[in-house]
Amino acid sequence: MGVRACILSISGPELLKSERNFLRQANPWGLILMGRSCENREQLKRLCNEIRNCLGYDVLIFIDQEGGRVARLRPPHWPAFPPAAAFGDLYAANKADGLEAAYLGHRLIADELQAMGINADCAPVCDLRVLATHDAIGDRAFSASADAVKALAKRALKGLSDGGVQGCLKHMPGQGRAEADSHYDLPKITTDIAELDTDFDIFSELSGHALMGMTGHVCYEAIAPGEPATISDAIISGVIRQRIGFDGILMTDDLGMNALGDTLAVRGNRALAAGCDVLLHCSGFLKSPDDILAEMESVADCAGELEGVSLARANKVTGGIGQPDEFDRDASRRRFSDLMHDRMNGVG
Repeated sequence: MGVRACILSISGPELLKSERNFLRQANPWGLILMGRSCENREQLKRLCNEIRNCLGYDVLIFIDQEGGRVARLRPPHWPAFPPAAAFGDLYAANKADGLEAAYLGHRLIADELQAMGINADCAPVCDLRVLATHDAIGDRAFSASADAVKALAKRALKGLSDGGVQGCLKHMPGQGRAEADSHYDLPKITTDIAELDTDFDIFSELSGHALMGMTGHVCYEAIAPGEPATISDAIISGVIRQRIGFDGILMTDDLGMNALGDTLAVRGNRALAAGCDVLLHCSGFLKSPDDILAEMESVADCAGELEGVSLARANKVTGGIGQPDEFDRDASRRRFSDLMHDRMNGVG
C-alpha cells in the first residue's frame, strides 16, 4: 500500500515497539508531535530520526508551534515566542516593524524546528480576532483587522518557508467568531454570509501563499446548519474550494475534538467524504500509550491511500520544502528582540 491519507501521533518521547510495528503498516503521510514527545533537543532529534528510519521514507513531521500558549517546544530547552496578537499590536503601531517582526519570529521558529528534524508547522492562525467571542482563538489570531491578518500571515508563511518549513493556514474558512471551544463543544457561528465574507476573504488572499490548510470544527449556520465545516461538503466544496479558491492539501483539525461527535471512524469517514484530503489525529486527551495507539489504529483504518488530486497536492507540499536560506541567527534574534520589546517572552 502507498502512503495513507492521515497524520498520526505517538505516545511519548521515544517509539515503542508496538508503535514501530503499527507505523510500518500504516504508512501515514505525516506524523505530528505533541508536547508529550518533546523533552529536550537531543531526545527530539533522535526521535525524528527514529521515526523516519522506522518508516523508511522522508515522512513529514508536524508540530503545533504558533508561539504564545500554543507551543509544543517550550523553555528551558527552547525559546518562547510571543502569540500572534503581539505582532498585530506592533503592526498597529508601526506597519513596517510589525511585518518585519512577523517574518523574523517565524524564521526563528523555523530555525528551531529544522534543527530538530521537523519540517511542517501547523501555523499561522489566520482567523480574524473577534473580542466578543470565546477565547479559544483569542491572542492566537494576529488582529481584528482583516488587512492586518492578511499582511502578517504572509510574512509568517514566508519566514517559515525560508527556514525550510511548510506552514499551514488555519482554521479554514474562519473560526474567529466561534462562541465555544471545539475541543469540548461544537461552536456555532450565526453571522450572516455578508459578514462571513470578511473572514473568507482573508483565506482567499492567503490561498496562493500556502500549500496546506486546516479545517475548523465549526458550524456556519448561514451555510450548513448543524454541520461542522470538517464534515460538510457545502463548506469544503462550496466555500473552501470554490469561494476561497484554495487548491492545496486540506487536512482536518484534530479528529479527537468533541465538536464532531460520533466515533473516530465515523468522523474520519465523513471528513473524507466531505472533501478533506488528509485526516489529522493527535489523541491530546489521552495519557495511556495503549489507548493512544488504539485511536491511531482506528483513524488509519478509515484513511485510505493518498491518490488522485489529493496525492498531487501532497506531492506539492513535500516537493515545496527547500533548504533553509542563508541566515544570521544571532543577528536575527537581536533584531527580533529589539522590535518586540515587552511583547516578547524569553526569545534569545
